[in-house]
Amino acid sequence: MFEYRHQPLLSRTEFLRRAALYAALAIGIVLLSLSIGILGYRYLEGLDWIDALLNAAMILSGMGPINNPQTVAGKLFASAYALFSGMVFLISAGVLFAPLIHRLLHRFHLGEVADED
Repeated sequence: MFEYRHQPLLSRTEFLRRAALYAALAIGIVLLSLSIGILGYRYLEGLDWIDALLNAAMILSGMGPINNPQTVAGKLFASAYALFSGMVFLISAGVLFAPLIHRLLHRFHLGEVADED
């Protein structure tokens, strides 16, 4: 998916297209994760849709829940969802910044290859 070290840098247009694709992928990961949280809070805790959205968004963003879980299933879900949300944050940040980091490293490596010649 990314160019190899002996290949030239992508043009700015192609790089921006790649960055937009990866940003869309990161947004998709977050939206899928938010949907999981909404459904979990809705069906395991019996919250209204808007309260389920609020709780899922708050946990996914790292702020913590608004409504404390009342059922055993809800408490187990909230625990698992909080751990899952931490991983989603790391994964989505990695996906979002992968094109930029690759471009920076590729640019530095091209400079090293030019110095060796």
